[in-house]
Amino acid sequence: MEIRHTAVLVDEASLTVEEFTLGCNVDHAWLIEHIEAGVLPAQPGSDSSDWRFSGADLRRGRRLLDLERTFDAGPELAGLVVDLLDEVERMKAKLRRAGISTD
Repeated sequence: MEIRHTAVLVDEASLTVEEFTLGCNVDHAWLIEHIEAGVLPAQPGSDSSDWRFSGADLRRGRRLLDLERTFDAGPELAGLVVDLLDEVERMKAKLRRAGISTD
């Protein structure tokens, strides 16, 4: 019998470093590298036990990881692509609210 876990992601969630790394299936070094590259929010040099991440941060981390693995991209390039994808999504949502089809 296969056991599946389901999680509900809430944007206002306050995830710890451990929860974030588990949620993205990455190690602490990956997280530090991406914070230092400026593609994930946190203050480099501050105590990592104080770091908290939102559901949106977790989604961003997963997208970064997917782009890095799929296209062998570095953190900065993956961050730029995620920023562009987010902007396209925001623009499409604006168009839909204005009654304009995005297909």
